[in-house]
Amino acid sequence: MPTITKITTQKRKGRYNIYLDEAYAFPVSESVLIKFRLAKGLEITPDLQAEIDTAEAHAQAYQMALNYLSYQLRTEMEVRIHLKQHDIPVAVRQQVVQRLYELNLLDDASYAASYVRTAMRTSDKGPQVIRTKLREKGITAEQITNALDLYTQQDLATNGLKLAEKLAQRYRQQSFQQRQQKIRQGLRQKGFDADVTNLVMSQLELVKDDDTEWTKLIEQGEKVWRKTARYSGYERKQKAKQQLYRKGFALDQIDHFLAEKETAND
Repeated sequence: MPTITKITTQKRKGRYNIYLDEAYAFPVSESVLIKFRLAKGLEITPDLQAEIDTAEAHAQAYQMALNYLSYQLRTEMEVRIHLKQHDIPVAVRQQVVQRLYELNLLDDASYAASYVRTAMRTSDKGPQVIRTKLREKGITAEQITNALDLYTQQDLATNGLKLAEKLAQRYRQQSFQQRQQKIRQGLRQKGFDADVTNLVMSQLELVKDDDTEWTKLIEQGEKVWRKTARYSGYERKQKAKQQLYRKGFALDQIDHFLAEKETAND
């Protein structure tokens, strides 16, 4: 019967090499070494070898999961996917996940709550985007709903307004109407619902000024006029008019601008 004749340590902490009958046989983790009381003189039967191999597979998978969790919080699904990508068998993955739960190293509800709190403080994500992100990470609908309760109406209004102000600055060269549309669209894309969007828009200090609108129309109009240069006469005027109207400018101002362009070209 093969017998342990030597045990040496590896460079990796907590890892050992087992020698049977003076020949290297297999590596083990410290937990397996202790569990099976591996020591010089111990005979290794086929059944014992099988138990050691199984325990070692579990130990390595568990350590792999711990390393993965050491960088940041993870969800159960993320851990399972990570283990699967490293060819860890299903049964082993299940036992590792169960052990992580027992040690409170996995907790999807806490993960969801932490994700919501972080998103509230450091990002411009609204509830719907957060819900989608958490769903993609395997969080249940109930856990997501409970976590989103942390996102109060006051927080929603405050963060929504910050985002709206940023968008208002980004689209400041657009017409008043298009600027409003872009801000609304941006809020919805970031996950703020219609009620919050309406509340934010009512708080956003956007005022339509005819002089400013005219200045923007001239700037946009000159670009459109150049782009429609391949057309002439009535067709060019209609093409330019359609494009400027789609940009949100008022028809009377558009007609005024185009009339000036026609006069200048006469």
